[in-house]
Amino acid sequence: MRNFLRLLPVTAILMLNSCGKNEQQGPPPSGPMPFPVSTITTGDVEVFQEFTANIEGQQNVEIRPKVNGFIQKIYVEEGQQVRKGQLLFKLETDAMNQDAAGAKAAVQAAQVEVDRLKPLVERNIISRVQLETAQARLSQAKSAYGSVAATIGYGTITSPVNGVIGSLPYREGSLVSATSPEPLTTVSDAKIVRAYFTMNEKQLLTFSKTFAGATMADKIKNAPPVSLLLVDNTEYNQKGKLTTVNGLIDPTTGTTQFRADFANPEGILRSGSSGVVRLPIIQKDVILVPQGAVFELQGKQIIYVVGQANKVESRVVETNGTKDLNFIVVAGLKAGDVVVTEGASKLTEGAEIVPQNGASSATPANPSDKK
Repeated sequence: MRNFLRLLPVTAILMLNSCGKNEQQGPPPSGPMPFPVSTITTGDVEVFQEFTANIEGQQNVEIRPKVNGFIQKIYVEEGQQVRKGQLLFKLETDAMNQDAAGAKAAVQAAQVEVDRLKPLVERNIISRVQLETAQARLSQAKSAYGSVAATIGYGTITSPVNGVIGSLPYREGSLVSATSPEPLTTVSDAKIVRAYFTMNEKQLLTFSKTFAGATMADKIKNAPPVSLLLVDNTEYNQKGKLTTVNGLIDPTTGTTQFRADFANPEGILRSGSSGVVRLPIIQKDVILVPQGAVFELQGKQIIYVVGQANKVESRVVETNGTKDLNFIVVAGLKAGDVVVTEGASKLTEGAEIVPQNGASSATPANPSDKK
């Protein structure tokens, strides 16, 4: 009993302390929450249209034999740089050499016959017709020999251009002919490479409206230099230039083909590789908003605009691509609107906020300011 009485004051003190703490904490504060906002401005911005491209050398020459024969010797390796006139392949020509020897002997025999008949004609012993017949046979024999000699020459195959050796599908000892399904190799002249890409009808229409010129050739001439993204997502260190466009739209795909040429002094680009051609376009009087300011609801893009009494109202916007971390807004906003730039998904229609002005990331950069 005494112990119980001793504990009463301690218990009372603990209860008082507990009640005091609950009174101090109270309910969580209520009221408008702070949100970062930005005032919309308009300006010019440089954006890029990107197109997947196939890269080819300026010249891709298929090397094919003109005669049938076994590959006797291959003098090059895949990827080797070669010069025009450099020896690439040697085909076996032993059988043709025998034919050439026979043809040469026929020429010699025909020449002997002509030489024998000439003095006889001069003495009027035989008719001139006999000599002319012999001379015709000599010409025929020389032609046959020349044809065989040329055929033998086709067994020595040289490079028609400067370039890089492609794949070598055949090995020494393989029988090849002019009708073989694959060429002996391909020599690619890649000092200048060509990037081929396509535009659909909508992109082609945008291109035509963007660049000045009475003809498509003029528009291509007035188009700015293009860049090339490599497969490792780095930008190639040489700018390219649009050079040609197919005059017709492919009815099966609805696209037309463009070509951009890039210098390749270091041989970084190889024929058969791929990349992404980036065409810069200046869009005038556009609005940029941070991507974090826009959220999707039922398939529509929504942004919150700050109105009277700092209450927000939702606005449906239309975008046309991105620039860095911003959306390009083409409808739904105007200059002077104040938008919530972060945390918009936490708001509801008509909610009151405490605007916090920050650095305006919605101000388009003027491309002319770039140095």
